[in-house]
Amino acid sequence: MSRQAGQPLDFPVCQIGSREFRWGERTYVMGIVNATPDSFSGEGLLREGQNPERMVEMAVAQALAFIEDGADIIDVGGESTRPGAALVDEETERERVVPVIRALRARTDVPISVDTYKAGVARAALEAGADLVNDVWALQMDPQMAAVVAEHGAAVVLMHNRSKPRDTAMQERLGGRYVGVHYADLIPDVIRELGERVAAAERAGIARDRIILDPGLGFGKTVEQNLQLLNHTDALHVLGLPILLGPSRKSFIGYTLDLPPDQRVEGTAAAVAVGVLRGAHIMRVHDVRVMARVCRMVDAILRAG
Repeated sequence: MSRQAGQPLDFPVCQIGSREFRWGERTYVMGIVNATPDSFSGEGLLREGQNPERMVEMAVAQALAFIEDGADIIDVGGESTRPGAALVDEETERERVVPVIRALRARTDVPISVDTYKAGVARAALEAGADLVNDVWALQMDPQMAAVVAEHGAAVVLMHNRSKPRDTAMQERLGGRYVGVHYADLIPDVIRELGERVAAAERAGIARDRIILDPGLGFGKTVEQNLQLLNHTDALHVLGLPILLGPSRKSFIGYTLDLPPDQRVEGTAAAVAVGVLRGAHIMRVHDVRVMARVCRMVDAILRAG
């Protein structure tokens, strides 16, 4: 049985940085490095009063450990995107991520992604050595972002996102989640809206073979909608582009299992396994060693037919 049964990819091979990604041959792993003090999962590397150089050292060490554990891409972020998180100004975000990316680029040729929706941060990150822009707003939040990506010939992740602060609900132990979010028809709506973002990216000069899609688990979806979207990831194959999933430690896992972020490894592993089974091409995760093994095992089972 093929992982890619059904709609074939328009571009089965993509060059990101110095590495070639052959979509469908195996599942790739993106390791998350948070240069923040307030990541939802609690592993942000920035601490109050900490020497910035120390944070850079810690981030690079974490990234290199992730690579040793099986990460194919390192995703560096400087602003938390959890429900209810405080916004970060462009200068602060740039000061958090650029030194990490520059130092990491000096140590490895593994592709580096910058997790940002701000064009100024993306430009500085790409100039410092990043290869990919992971934009949770799919080029919609900053009108200059598409031009920056196109100018640098970078790869880009376009994520589906209907997040609105008014739809969030907080619980101290489990964190934030979205409630009361309405879709006329969840899967077709996500497919249509992602297709619109792809068309906008192409109009801006971004080559189609540089685009990766993310259905946006945890962004403007209820717990039940996230579970449904995960279970129907394969429906996105109709768009003909590679798919990234980010289920790691998300609130839909926490609320399903009644567990805080630091106890969601097993739930994440289950979500990753289903995502691989449903034909996702990249898994964005915190627990790289464990999830890389899950991906390898599911890949091996599926290759066995």
